[in-house]
Amino acid sequence: MIDDIQAAIPLGFLLSFMIGPVFFVLLETSATKGFRAGVSFDVGVIIADIVFLVIAYFSSFQLLENLSNQPGLFVFGGMILLVYGIVLFMKKDGKKANVKATKGNYLVLMAKGFLLNFINIGVLAFWLGLLIVVGPSLDNDPNRILVFFGTVIAVYFGTDLLKIILAKQLKKYLTQERIVLIKKGLGLVLVICGIVLITKGFLPKDEFNIKQEIERISE
Repeated sequence: MIDDIQAAIPLGFLLSFMIGPVFFVLLETSATKGFRAGVSFDVGVIIADIVFLVIAYFSSFQLLENLSNQPGLFVFGGMILLVYGIVLFMKKDGKKANVKATKGNYLVLMAKGFLLNFINIGVLAFWLGLLIVVGPSLDNDPNRILVFFGTVIAVYFGTDLLKIILAKQLKKYLTQERIVLIKKGLGLVLVICGIVLITKGFLPKDEFNIKQEIERISE
């Protein structure tokens, strides 16, 4: 068990710094709305990852094969990111509002984190591939798998907390004009991520295959 935990720690740390829409939204939320808001958003992201892991564990190869044959899922997720990014980029901010989140807003932020992570079908493919690659090395033992991925998620979340704390320190440097620029930059990132997903959905099957992508990443 100790060896499994030690092997999972570096992976959880690296996952926290994977560049994607969630990474940038987490930093923006933490810097503009505070520590609790950032944690609420991140909890939603973590819940989505746990849901994906449960799906991956009980579906494994069959779901991986189905995903590779359903490029429309990439188009759907990409369209959501694209539209959200355009809205964020085009939105005009009025007067500076009180950014202190309320209890109700924390739930909204949690749902936002969950949905933003959940609509990215590539995240599910990643967890599926990781489970398929790591599972045999853990003897496909449910207890060892639980310890390994539990550690990955725990380290992932712990590292995110550090990012949230550091992002909060930037708050005093954020003028209204800089916040607008950050949101527009975030909108562009989401648009690019959406276009990438949509493009993957339209690629011929012989040019894009999730299994091959995961094997390439794991090499």
